[in-house]
Amino acid sequence: MNSSQSNLQDFGFLYGKSGPHTARTLMLKELSALLQTVDESKATLDKYRVVIIEENCLSKPSRKSRELTFRHLKELYGLDYRVPLFKTLLFFWKREPEARPLLAALCAFPRDTIFRASHDWILKFSTGERIPREEIEERIAETFPDRFSAASLKSIAQNLNSSWTTTGHLKGRAKKFRTQAQSTPASTAFALYLGYLNGIRGEELFHSPYMKVLDTRPAELMEKAEVASQRGWIVMKRLGNVIEVLFPQLITDEERRRLHE
Repeated sequence: MNSSQSNLQDFGFLYGKSGPHTARTLMLKELSALLQTVDESKATLDKYRVVIIEENCLSKPSRKSRELTFRHLKELYGLDYRVPLFKTLLFFWKREPEARPLLAALCAFPRDTIFRASHDWILKFSTGERIPREEIEERIAETFPDRFSAASLKSIAQNLNSSWTTTGHLKGRAKKFRTQAQSTPASTAFALYLGYLNGIRGEELFHSPYMKVLDTRPAELMEKAEVASQRGWIVMKRLGNVIEVLFPQLITDEERRRLHE
């Protein structure tokens, strides 16, 4: 792991060999129910652990299933306000409910290696084109050679297809077809934030891997970023072709210092 990755880990990025999608989807339904139960901006991991495992707020049938649910949600999202990635997810989650599927995807993207890799596989399909599950299985096997059994490849492909359906990139039940996701000012601002943490600046922020998750042309994303700026979520300044994006609401002075170490 290089120093940049080590620094980003402090903000909630993970660099594992696979990720929660080996066993689960984005778990948007569970995340939504959890954040409705714990409506606090400064809840710690222990608080989320108690409400999931001890209080069974997600109505799981056994303690084992509650423990697994907690583990996977923690892996996907962090579940602690002291994790900047999760803190920023909460900031936008409360402000723009219609953005929640893409916000969840953006938060999981830097934390789940398989989910992150799968996005390029999905993007290569044109709108309306069918995406065979078997092709996703092949891409998983190629990207992660000799790691998964045939049964695991099928399960992971189903999980990925389900997650990208949740975000609006796919549609259909048994057969999946490519559709275009609907970005919003909040999801755009979150994607800009992720790019900024990675050291990307200026206009290049609108071409980062995180912005590609939004499935929207850069010109439209700039318009949505301007809306986010007007709402006070971020600061965006444009002077001709020069663009500056700042995050005074999202990045503390201490976090800014850590970014520049």
